[in-house]
Amino acid sequence: MHDSAVATLTGWSAPDGEQDALRHTMLAFLDAAPDGCLRRCVAGHVTASTLVLDHTGTRVLLTLHPRVGRWIQLGGHCEETDGTVLAAALREAREESGIAELTIDPELLALHTHPITCSLGVPTRHLDLRFLVRAPEGARIVRSDESDDLRWWPVDALPDTAEHDTIAQLVRLARARAS
Repeated sequence: MHDSAVATLTGWSAPDGEQDALRHTMLAFLDAAPDGCLRRCVAGHVTASTLVLDHTGTRVLLTLHPRVGRWIQLGGHCEETDGTVLAAALREAREESGIAELTIDPELLALHTHPITCSLGVPTRHLDLRFLVRAPEGARIVRSDESDDLRWWPVDALPDTAEHDTIAQLVRLARARAS
């Protein structure tokens, strides 16, 4: 897992200086933390999330996160059984959406870091690697126990309690990649 996170970050061309600085910060963290991809790393840990778009690219799938209390993209902790951060992102998207036939773009979409009190029960920091995922036409969602709600939203009409800046940034990056 650790090697895949380092390889993913090393091979990625960040879209701007801010994302590149965060890339370097994450690489330095991983250099100092051999278990930095696992939730047991209390100082912080890599997480894997996805921007799930429908087949038209006009709707985004968001979860109402019970800890955060906001509509956010799908994702979560890496597990030792995942093997790679890409596999962790895809597993999380499948588990949280109920859609088995998702397609993930192997190129990193964006990075984000945020303080949180996650399942460890103590304040920590998530170093989030974010990927783009597409759902097939007619995909039916099934809310998991990890979510208070799960819905498709038009990318240009997100709910008031969504993380607007984060999701809008991801949608912009996804659209730029498509053109």
